[in-house]
Amino acid sequence: MTEETKERIAKAIARAGVCSRRDAEARIAAGRVTVNGRRIDTPATLVGPGDIVTVDGQPLPDKSPPRMWRYHKPAGLVTTHKDQDGRATVFERLPPELPRVISVGRLDLNSEGLLLLTNDGELARSLELPSNGWSRRYRVRVHGTPTEEHLARLAAGMTVEGVRYGAVKAMIERQQGANAWLDVTLTEGKNREIRRLMEALGLTVNRLIRVNYGPFALGALPPGAVEEVVPKVLRQTLGAGVAAKLPSAAEEGRERRRREQSGAPAPKPKAGDAPKAPARRKPPRPHHFDPDAGRKPSKGRKP
Repeated sequence: MTEETKERIAKAIARAGVCSRRDAEARIAAGRVTVNGRRIDTPATLVGPGDIVTVDGQPLPDKSPPRMWRYHKPAGLVTTHKDQDGRATVFERLPPELPRVISVGRLDLNSEGLLLLTNDGELARSLELPSNGWSRRYRVRVHGTPTEEHLARLAAGMTVEGVRYGAVKAMIERQQGANAWLDVTLTEGKNREIRRLMEALGLTVNRLIRVNYGPFALGALPPGAVEEVVPKVLRQTLGAGVAAKLPSAAEEGRERRRREQSGAPAPKPKAGDAPKAPARRKPPRPHHFDPDAGRKPSKGRKP
């Protein structure tokens, strides 16, 4: 077996969908990973198809093609597999039929809206990188009166408590009494970025809804619901590297015909057992899938 056919063990664990690469590195450092029966302590260890890798005594599952789901996270759930404070988590409320999934980025406890889920830890990691140029779009309700001066400061980038934030595009949708709705788009996605920026401007966020993550949109998906992104859309949006791991269009067609001939129903979106949003809250406006949304404009083409 040549070195070219091997990969770092943390990456192999993430690709198997056990956890993210960062979590895999932590488990390796804690002595919870073995290769061919030998405990390892470095994520730089290379493994290949013939190696037997275990995490917490369990062998890695067979690699499945990358899959992705759109999830409408309600407010009141934390984006973690286990919360030290005993709060309800996103993953506790997902349908039991789903495989083990990892979130692409996070939404904090009081934020809601689109959360992407995937069974591929390496894919989740790559989609979070700012270098992908994928924007995150939010509808934000603030207490206060935003002004054009506020929008200009956001567009120029701001430094808050020693942390530098890049340019943020914001538009005022409407002012409703003491509150205003903003349409906010950013690319960095730093921890609590919108809340901290608004606070620095003298505005208080009292509702935050993510409606787009790159080309993927929340649309009319109700709170707590999960819907899988079909392989065709993944091929259109995630590039050749991911497309190579997916079933071909012909294979998809054969599987669809097999289900039709056997009378088996096609998979349907599942709704999670999540708390319903208060009746006074209106759902976000519909947003449709756009394969070009959230991407940096190509060179030589006007944005």
